Amino acid sequence: MDEEPALRRELAVTLLADIDGLIEQLAADICAHNARYASGSPVSHEDLRLTLRGNMELALSEFGGMRADQDRFEAVAADNGRLRAEQGMPLATVLQAYRRGGRVLWQAMADWMRERSPAQQRLVGDMAGAVWETIDRFSSAMADAYRLRTLELQHREASRRGALFEALLDGRAGDPAVATAAATALGVPLQARYTVVVIAQDTHDPSSPPDPSPSLEARGLWSYWRPREGTVAGLVRLRPDGLETLEEVLLAQRVCRSGISPSFENLADAAQGVRLARRALDTLRPGSGQVARLEDRLMHAALGAEPEIADRLTVHYLGGVLHAGAEREVLLDTLRVWLDSGCSAPAAAAALFCHRNTILNRIGRIAELSGWPADSGEARLGWALALRALELGH
Repeated sequence: MDEEPALRRELAVTLLADIDGLIEQLAADICAHNARYASGSPVSHEDLRLTLRGNMELALSEFGGMRADQDRFEAVAADNGRLRAEQGMPLATVLQAYRRGGRVLWQAMADWMRERSPAQQRLVGDMAGAVWETIDRFSSAMADAYRLRTLELQHREASRRGALFEALLDGRAGDPAVATAAATALGVPLQARYTVVVIAQDTHDPSSPPDPSPSLEARGLWSYWRPREGTVAGLVRLRPDGLETLEEVLLAQRVCRSGISPSFENLADAAQGVRLARRALDTLRPGSGQVARLEDRLMHAALGAEPEIADRLTVHYLGGVLHAGAEREVLLDTLRVWLDSGCSAPAAAAALFCHRNTILNRIGRIAELSGWPADSGEARLGWALALRALELGH
């Protein structure tokens, strides 16, 4: 006759009769070995005892072969796993509590077995195996449910964070409730120094957008990025030297064209930031791999906003030069350097490695072809604007 099932049932019935004492002993053991359970947060002491009672009753019924519902064992374990995941209790901590429960249960069984006959005591090894098999099955079902629920919660939180980020960029943060919710979801303050970056996906696979956040984090800059309409938009929290660091990281990663907005102090201004970053981006040629701060490209941005005006301005001030054939590029390069040199022929000559008279002759030729005198303030301003418009492709 197989004596073990009957012995396991007798043991289970005996321990269930003193379930209150067993639960108190187990709760005290868990709290003594884990500060998070001892603190009562996020799992209250009442919650812990209720869970321990349900688990222990089920485990003892399983161990003693007294289960009525074959699916209840896994279902209760899964419910425990989901609950602890929602409470934010680390899985390792929960599994440790389960191991403590197995230890207490094993000790209670060992104490009971000492009172048995020598023949029954020889079954202690098989009994121990049954105890730990029960604990392992319960722990495994709980852990599987915990991990799945954690993934669900992470996906939900990521979706919520993305939606609130879009609300910021769409200008809905004028509502204080939206701004506060976005700040909380992103984990940043409402008031800080921020900038917005817009990266063009000129050569990137849209399904694999660039993500500079790891490199920025390594340099001490928090950021959050989301794909938007053929671009990737990012919110970056800046340190005092943050803009320089941000520009360095973007250039080093070669993440295609990038536009950077002026910095701002209120998270609610992110919508304006994304508009200005896009204006900066639009001043760069596709595929250039350059990074543009709006404040360094204000003239380009102003011209880019009115393409028709930019085209007319270019023809008005440089029309003759643009049709100068082989002379065109040399004259335009000379004009650009001359203007950047403060209209100084000697300085321009030094930069272009030629004689000052060569510079003067070329400027004279530009004046002749354009119909504007070189000493005219309007001509110099018009030439400068026309050159910027040409850089934009107008």
